[in-house]
Amino acid sequence: MSTAAHRDWQERVGQASGETTVPVPALEAPTGLRAVPGAGHVTLTWDPVPEAIGYLVHRDGVRAVPPEVDVPAVPSCRFVDTGHGAAAYTVAAVIGADATGPFSPPVEAAPLPVSGAAAVTVQVDARRVTRELPRPWAYMVGSEHLSHLLSTDESGGRPIGAELADALRLVREQLGVRTVRAHAILGDDLGVYKEGEPYDFSGVDAVYDKVVSLGLRPIVELGYMPRDLAADPSRTVFDYAAVISPPKDFEAWGDLVRALVEHLAARYGIRELIDHWAFEVWNEPNLSVFWSGTPEEYFLLYDVTAAAVKNVHPDLRVGGPSSAANGWVEELLVHIAGSGAPLDFVSTHTYGNAPLDWRPTLVRHGHDVPVWWTEWGPTPTHFQGIGDGAFGAAFVLHGMKSAAGRIEALSHWVASDHFEEVGRPPRLFHGGFGLLTVGNLRKPRFHALALAERLGGLELAAEAGGDVGGVEVWAARHDDGRVGVLVWNGTLNNAQASGAAELDRSITLTVEGLEGSYTLTHHRIDADHTNVEAAWQAMGGGDWPQGAQWEELRACDELAELTPPATVTGPTFTITFELPMPGVSFLELTP
Repeated sequence: MSTAAHRDWQERVGQASGETTVPVPALEAPTGLRAVPGAGHVTLTWDPVPEAIGYLVHRDGVRAVPPEVDVPAVPSCRFVDTGHGAAAYTVAAVIGADATGPFSPPVEAAPLPVSGAAAVTVQVDARRVTRELPRPWAYMVGSEHLSHLLSTDESGGRPIGAELADALRLVREQLGVRTVRAHAILGDDLGVYKEGEPYDFSGVDAVYDKVVSLGLRPIVELGYMPRDLAADPSRTVFDYAAVISPPKDFEAWGDLVRALVEHLAARYGIRELIDHWAFEVWNEPNLSVFWSGTPEEYFLLYDVTAAAVKNVHPDLRVGGPSSAANGWVEELLVHIAGSGAPLDFVSTHTYGNAPLDWRPTLVRHGHDVPVWWTEWGPTPTHFQGIGDGAFGAAFVLHGMKSAAGRIEALSHWVASDHFEEVGRPPRLFHGGFGLLTVGNLRKPRFHALALAERLGGLELAAEAGGDVGGVEVWAARHDDGRVGVLVWNGTLNNAQASGAAELDRSITLTVEGLEGSYTLTHHRIDADHTNVEAAWQAMGGGDWPQGAQWEELRACDELAELTPPATVTGPTFTITFELPMPGVSFLELTP
């Protein structure tokens, strides 16, 4: 790990790249706030506010979502507050990244005393299909910078390029992922641009040929700035010194973008690009750590870039603002209303929370385009370990279910711990962003997404009752009659990432509408099951496995059964089991 890069990141990451102000409608305070005490928690619900994209919850006048979360608002009219005592709660509607309406009158509540695991009932109707199961994880995954695919170096004794390629293959095969987004395709390590010389796309070809050979398509993040084209090449980010400056010549930037897209169309086919690729303008320009220019310069960059892409073919997709923490979405929509620039998708990022719902804002501005969250995960902080264990598994399922049906892409950042923003991984479990470790061991959140992908194509009616707290359920049926039920128990309170006994639950699951006999399997992710980090610690831990330890870990890196398979019969099946927090159960009934 580069200490200098990490220190530089920490000092600059929260700083805005400039002030922006756009008018937004006034919102009313939410009505109907209800606070229902439960074992270890208080569940808040309220009535929806038209045009709101989310809601800000305060506990005793302070945001209730943990401070480490970069967007404190939640997308729905429900919030479960855990790990705290009696409090007065208020809620306000949110209409933009920094635009909040008035707060509701306060409601007071306190968690109930805890005596054993509280009871939750889960009902699934195998006859009642609600819709085709949305899969927001499957469209896109992140991979930092893809020139890493060409690396012949090692991390922890493991080959970087080969393992990163294998990681991308695994997310395609086991999670159903179709595209990959990454930084720095125009970075100097790929040698695209040297002033006064012809463009050299050979490095880009080597990268994208590898991506395509893996069965994936790129979402082309257009950045960072080639050094010879930068207005200020001294402004950089990351250990590999990606240049974050605006161009010194916007016309030359547009020429470069157009030449790149023309080259990709010639190499891979224009129909392939129209149907399966897309182009995103820069990365998180609302943060000074990623954009040294002004907001106005970014919006000019957007206009020039979008025009260059569309000049190759009007049906190619281009979008943005690819912002951090919901920023500049409203601002971009206002800008293009004046500039006339095209917008085929809106993209933004968030960490540590379910993504907000920008659809009302798009409707208000007269746009009907997809919303892509092109970065998302349990934490925005490097080397914070909460995502490596079972907490991460429950978190990703909560986010994906929240996004299902309203967001076309919720892209996990990133596929692999082969990653070097602030230096290469210092040890096997270092709180990396990857779904897979160096060595391609599957973290619990990889397994959680694999279980979601294993659900059938037909979503089933399912609901939880009793002292629900953070328990959620997602059920689906395959065409062959298999029924899968995911039940998980989580919290947004990352201070409880290692567990909280008062939030454990006793689940009674009933599945109705079955026909004949079935084989029941029950798999589990928790502190003791499907948890390769725990297996490594049980082996003594340390920085990196040595020799046979890698194979020992691979033997532990399997989806663990909670109980042996059993035969059950319909038309109704009921089972009771304990579900810790954090924890995930997957029950599958196979005819």
